[in-house]
Amino acid sequence: MFDLYSWATPNGHKVHIMLEELDVPYTVHAVDIGAGDQFQPDFLKISPNNKIPALVDSDGPDGKPFHIFESGAILYYLARKYDRFLPQEPLEHYRVMEWLMFQMGGVGPMLGQAHHFRIYAPEKIQYAIERYSREARRLYGVIDTQLERSEYLAGDEYSIADIATFPWIRSHEKQGIDLEDFPKLKVWFDRIEARPAVQEGVRVLTDLRQDYTADRDRWENMFGSGQDR
Repeated sequence: MFDLYSWATPNGHKVHIMLEELDVPYTVHAVDIGAGDQFQPDFLKISPNNKIPALVDSDGPDGKPFHIFESGAILYYLARKYDRFLPQEPLEHYRVMEWLMFQMGGVGPMLGQAHHFRIYAPEKIQYAIERYSREARRLYGVIDTQLERSEYLAGDEYSIADIATFPWIRSHEKQGIDLEDFPKLKVWFDRIEARPAVQEGVRVLTDLRQDYTADRDRWENMFGSGQDR
């Protein structure tokens, strides 16, 4: 049994989707990052970087409860535990890890910055908007080119690399991106979006989400002085 501590963000949705794809029982605990729940001592015990998601497995590798943070690490842990969405054959395995790291090191951070400066920043800094919007477009191009070679990011099989990347692409309009400009990526996106487990996963906790820009305290907890704890 899993206890998932999460919120309705792209990084949270990665793990929501993975658990739905695995069809395993889990209990989700809302960590309202606008209210500052991520700084509570009990949460910091399982996620010392005060970020969601974090997972507690009551039946860990040694048969004891085990907790893990960082969305990519959680995907890898679950893939290994259930031998799903991560090939065992070495070359295929490394290709999946390659594209998972691409998401963790590039897609997430850069698209996150595009979101911030285009939508959440209190002042519109044109240089930052152009810098991260341009990088977002470049990353979309990298993905589109890769998908000319295979149906999914790391080959012809759906993997944790796709699960990690898809939630960030859902917000393409906020990043100033039209998917029609990236036809191979759009086909990939539509294929994944149609999966029942994906549809279930992206609904998790969305009814609790609030607009960070409408409440100064929530904005501070997300981006401002609320981080200084």
